[in-house]
Amino acid sequence: MGQKRILIVDDEKLVRWALSQKCVEFGYQTTEAETGEQAIKALQSDAVDAVLLDVHLPDMTGLEVLEKLKQAGETRSIIMMTADPQLEDVKAALRLGAYDFVSKPINFDELFVTVQNALEAGALRTEVESLRGEVRRRAGYHEVVGVSRKITELMKFVHKVAASEASTILIQGESGTGKDLVAKAIHFRSSRAERPFVAINCSAIPESLIEAELFGHERGAFTDAKAMKKGLFEVADGGTLFLDEIGELSPLLQAKLLRVLEDQVIRRVGGVRDIQVEVRVIAASNRDLEREVRESRFRQDLYYRLAIISIYLPALRERKEDILPLVEFFLAHYNKKFRKFVQGISEETRRLLVNYDWPGNVRELKNALERAMILEEGDQLRPDDLPFSVASGRSAAALIENDRGPNSEPPPADGKRRLPPLSIPEGGTSLEDVEHALVELALQQSHGNQIKAAKLLNISRDALRYKMKKFGLSHSEEEGPTASASS
Repeated sequence: MGQKRILIVDDEKLVRWALSQKCVEFGYQTTEAETGEQAIKALQSDAVDAVLLDVHLPDMTGLEVLEKLKQAGETRSIIMMTADPQLEDVKAALRLGAYDFVSKPINFDELFVTVQNALEAGALRTEVESLRGEVRRRAGYHEVVGVSRKITELMKFVHKVAASEASTILIQGESGTGKDLVAKAIHFRSSRAERPFVAINCSAIPESLIEAELFGHERGAFTDAKAMKKGLFEVADGGTLFLDEIGELSPLLQAKLLRVLEDQVIRRVGGVRDIQVEVRVIAASNRDLEREVRESRFRQDLYYRLAIISIYLPALRERKEDILPLVEFFLAHYNKKFRKFVQGISEETRRLLVNYDWPGNVRELKNALERAMILEEGDQLRPDDLPFSVASGRSAAALIENDRGPNSEPPPADGKRRLPPLSIPEGGTSLEDVEHALVELALQQSHGNQIKAAKLLNISRDALRYKMKKFGLSHSEEEGPTASASS
């Protein structure tokens, strides 16, 4: 580690000289400024670890300098100095983020301890920020990418919600729009950021197990309960619990969840004691929950409790100006991940990406670019690197003839559906890409039901599972296929 550098800000040359001499004796390097403007410029250009800032300066007060620095996001430790310490000045400086206050004439023994503590606090703050960054990275968190008016206004609202005391938030939108990412943005921009962010997909846990997963269980509560286990509400205490695909919960679980949201109290399965928890619950669904309420598939009282703050994520086709910024983001991500040096995309690739409707939204775009980056060996992505559906300009749904009402052609005599006439993209494709698209479509049309999907493809369920594994597809009811590597 190199020597720490101290910026000394005072309009009196003799004071600056004396402080500089002492700081050098303490083992630090120094730099000087005699006005507030010089101090601000020095902090913008110099590698400074702490600041000694006089309250009285010729162009502005030290408090004004402090306020400007904190508004600009300054995080370095600032120690205020004055020959006439007023209580209101001290309170104002501390409120603005000053580390400490020292009086003139300076007691240099006291100054040494104050500077040393300020530098240690700065180093600790840097370490904490680094650890926070690592936690966010491991949680798969990054800011939502987009330049469209829809997404910028959405994220302003998200940041406002994050700073609020809202205890329940509902996020709705199509599959693949990034509901989990918005949930993480709310958590990591809130005062709960240092507490746990716990996520569960309600459609991925069997109904018989999800109550114990959410609320925990006592030892002996059921056959396999060999020991007491905390539920996710307890694990997330003080933080955020993200309930993805909440529309999949049974009516009984919906009623129990409503009680927890109202009382912030849980009871483990097999337990008799109420346990107090303090958790922000973010729920998400790709279903229209208002319609689910009207059709008596979702509790009205739970819906209104969750939707106190409601966020709707637009589909990617509704914000096409965000496609190319997302492409740039994913190119940078996969260049780093795959150690590649792809610089951009060809004009034809650009046209195909922008014109495609992206029924799978951002998740589908991410998966398409991951595939393209794996295949590409040059410095640009080309059309033949893209999946068949994107390169042909036709979504997977266009590969199988859908029923179109009374004017559709009757089925063949043998009763089997046939593919409509297809066009092969100019860059060509592969049978594997077509097979991938068909498996994806079958899962979409069957809402993730593997038995129905296998029947659509006229194959066994085991054969379908093999192909899903081969193409990296997973599924959940009503959500359709996703790439298992995507977030």
